[in-house]
Amino acid sequence: MKKQEKTNVMRVLDQKKVNYKQYCYADTDAISGAEVAEAMGQNPEQVFKTLVTIGHSKKNYVFVIPVLKELNLKKAARAVGEKSIEMLKAKELLPLTGYIHGGCSPIGMKKFFATTFDVAAAERDTIIFSAGKIGYQVEVALKDLEKVIPFALKDVCDL
Repeated sequence: MKKQEKTNVMRVLDQKKVNYKQYCYADTDAISGAEVAEAMGQNPEQVFKTLVTIGHSKKNYVFVIPVLKELNLKKAARAVGEKSIEMLKAKELLPLTGYIHGGCSPIGMKKFFATTFDVAAAERDTIIFSAGKIGYQVEVALKDLEKVIPFALKDVCDL
């Protein structure tokens, strides 16, 4: 893979002195999480996607889950103490987070939102997620991620 440009996520990781690996799949037509994992030559169980939701209270929440799994909205709502939760509409993502659909990262949003990683993340030495731009991913150890953003670990996916 070619050397890629630095994204804001990478700059934040550098600033916090967090070790990470960077991946670029921008020269492929990978779209789905499984395709992205394949394009990077990585185990799809190690690759995570970032989802932004809105709760009944109108608060926003971020969930980071394995690309092959689906967010269980009932479990997600329980995890953050909401009556109900739904996915944020794609057109609302950029103005709210500064990221576009397919390039959303839990690091470096315009504003910090309560963030929950699925428990599957704790089963891996490192996880891979968006570097904040379509075609770019970073691989970080969960223990190092704690230096960058506060997050909870909860079971929020369908089996």
